[in-house]
Amino acid sequence: MRVLTVNPGSSSLKVSLLDPDDTVLAEDSGAGHEMAGVVATMPPPDAIGIRFVHGGTDYTAPVRIDAGVTERLHELADLAPLHQPASLHALAEITAALPGVPAVACFDTAFHATLPSAAATYALPPEWRERFGLRRYGFHGLSFSYATRRVGEMLGSTPARTVICHLGAGASLCAVADGRSIDTTMGFTPLEGLVMASRAGSIDPGIPLWLIKHGLDAGEVNRALERDSGLRGLTGTGDMRRIRELAEARDAPALAALDVYHHRLRACAAAMTASLGGLDALVFTGGVGEHDPSVRMRLAEDLSYLGVSIDPGRNDEVDGDTDITAPDATVRTLVIAAREDLEIAAGVRACL
Repeated sequence: MRVLTVNPGSSSLKVSLLDPDDTVLAEDSGAGHEMAGVVATMPPPDAIGIRFVHGGTDYTAPVRIDAGVTERLHELADLAPLHQPASLHALAEITAALPGVPAVACFDTAFHATLPSAAATYALPPEWRERFGLRRYGFHGLSFSYATRRVGEMLGSTPARTVICHLGAGASLCAVADGRSIDTTMGFTPLEGLVMASRAGSIDPGIPLWLIKHGLDAGEVNRALERDSGLRGLTGTGDMRRIRELAEARDAPALAALDVYHHRLRACAAAMTASLGGLDALVFTGGVGEHDPSVRMRLAEDLSYLGVSIDPGRNDEVDGDTDITAPDATVRTLVIAAREDLEIAAGVRACL
């Protein structure tokens, strides 16, 4: 089955056509392009797979898209306002460009369907939890699922206790026990957890309430937490490469922002390790995780007490999937290229 994968992110759109052996036949960044024009340059697919960030409690596995599914995905859009509308827009465009080709929704929340109740439950009134479905959903599941499989291939078997760091414009960590998600840093929405490019990550929940009480409207607060906070709120830019340049020039806000970023990253990584009861493998993926050796080295040093140590030479020369473990380390550290397209294609084939 030849599968066209459509992967809208918060700041990107990637389109890939994979043959039955998962060889990439064609690909396009898609950003700013009309979908019809993109697919017109590619061979025709047998099926389409589209990444959706949020499946709620309804969808814990890939699902073939029909009118009912589309309606429910629209209803879930306010839980992931940076992503879900983009995926719905891509769905409308791609189905118009390729009428009659079956389309499958693949969900970032699905990998976290295995979260135990203790990790998924918020200590909130039961009527709220039941009426609004308030719980930890977790995100980046397609990336975590692929990285979990790839770690097993690289090491010969799936480690019992793995912490995967998906670090990009959006960022989250996942505690994976024997191949299953048991804890993660994002929650009901993608706002919780790490400091990200433009999202605040975890803050005192009293802060937005206080701001609304003192005159800001809820929409303004929401936009600021989603789009104007995180690294952008600390430095004026959410681009880690630019922040790194500023920090090398001893720019004080950039240096402070990196300290804030790493403080949260270190704490959350330790929390994921605590959920696992130890650590056998540490994995970096995502744009920052794959391409910023300084972020990897600093976290490895922060977690050295757990047995994490990486080889400086290997860390500086990462090219694709790479084992960067130092010879004396007791924890294996890997860099794995994010291949959500492969996970989407696998989900499409399983569904159809």
